[in-house]
Amino acid sequence: MGMEIIVKIVGILIVFIGIVFLLKPGVMKLLMEFIKKGKRIYLAAVIRFTLAIIFLLGAGECYQKWIIAAFGILFLISGLLILILGPEKIRNILNWYENQPLLIFRVLAAIILACGAVI
Repeated sequence: MGMEIIVKIVGILIVFIGIVFLLKPGVMKLLMEFIKKGKRIYLAAVIRFTLAIIFLLGAGECYQKWIIAAFGILFLISGLLILILGPEKIRNILNWYENQPLLIFRVLAAIILACGAVI
């Protein structure tokens, strides 16, 4: 029962983050700026790996095991991509996103919100 609660708490946090990003898309840009500096990009990979572990370990205790496991696999893949692509390519991707209109940030925020709600 413990891991299921942790997965639910993470889901609630993701919903909260989605709401903040939806209401204030500039916060997402600030986060991108923060992550781009120095070796902070690796912090994003560590967070994704941590979430992958939580979701993959917790999937067995959750009602919709395959959904939680799928999110765990997605977090694992995204963490690996950060390491494989490296800081420079990730910075280029973040720079591209930062130059997009606010509508794109709101769409991303709605996707984050929906994913958190599913979790």
